[in-house]
Amino acid sequence: MCDVLQKRQFPISEFIPVASEKSVGKQIEFAGNTHRVVSMQDAIAAKPDIALFSAGGSTSLEFAPQFAEVGTTVIDNSSAWRMNDAYKLVVPEINGNTLTPKDKIIANPNCSTIQLVMVLAPLHKLFGLERVVVSTYQSVTGTGVKAKEQLFLERDGKLVSDPAYPHAIDQNCIPHCDIFLENDYTKEEMKLVNETRKILGDDSIRLTATAVRVPVIGGHSEAVNVELSSQFDINKVKEILNHTAGVTVQDDIHSNQYPMPLSAKDKDDVFVGRIRRDESQENSLNLWIVADNLRKGAATNAVQIAEIVKGL
Repeated sequence: MCDVLQKRQFPISEFIPVASEKSVGKQIEFAGNTHRVVSMQDAIAAKPDIALFSAGGSTSLEFAPQFAEVGTTVIDNSSAWRMNDAYKLVVPEINGNTLTPKDKIIANPNCSTIQLVMVLAPLHKLFGLERVVVSTYQSVTGTGVKAKEQLFLERDGKLVSDPAYPHAIDQNCIPHCDIFLENDYTKEEMKLVNETRKILGDDSIRLTATAVRVPVIGGHSEAVNVELSSQFDINKVKEILNHTAGVTVQDDIHSNQYPMPLSAKDKDDVFVGRIRRDESQENSLNLWIVADNLRKGAATNAVQIAEIVKGL
């Protein structure tokens, strides 16, 4: 988030890094200056205009309302507020225009959901969505630094004393992102289902997902099968996506051009390719969608929301 704030030249008069009590007093660098980490209560007392939260659901549930009470707009990257009907779940290119000054807690969607809806939204608007089947190939960076360390330790043949996953991740794929729920889907899979419907404003969309963790650093990939409500021309689909803000079409198979997590790393756009008609099902097509889950999937989307709040 700090990196994206600087790269997008977000106007900041005062930068306040906040952490738990055990980290208070530590120094961090931002925009060429050193800043002292303060406590939550000190930050609330400062009454900042905007608070970017990325500290987990329990922290958000406890402290986001306290910031909101003093007039701060909270943009939260956890799952705490996403499916609460009282709060908006925002992807700026899709529903950023629904935000008002009254929205003091704004939810940032799940990373895999953001890249999915960035591509689905223009198709839904023109053709309508009947059914979506998505299989994800998710980077270890979505789990955090502990998972990244596990991957590199395994690649070096070293012992992993405190693994992030129940199995080895190097040279492996684990169909297990987040915890399993009573319906045998994982929490990550149900986030894709529920958040997509909320962002697109349509509970009738039928969507099912399988989320898989893969030994990749650069970003998340998704194989998506979409059944549309009406007939379509495949070239029209490509044209629509080509003109969608925040989406880059990479679809030249003759030159081996298609989205990959390695080339999406550190980029803000969502990349889509392998756009082709599903020959087994009427009004259906297949897509391959890739994005850096730490950028558009998290930090960039949050900062874009902040830009709307500031009227930029």
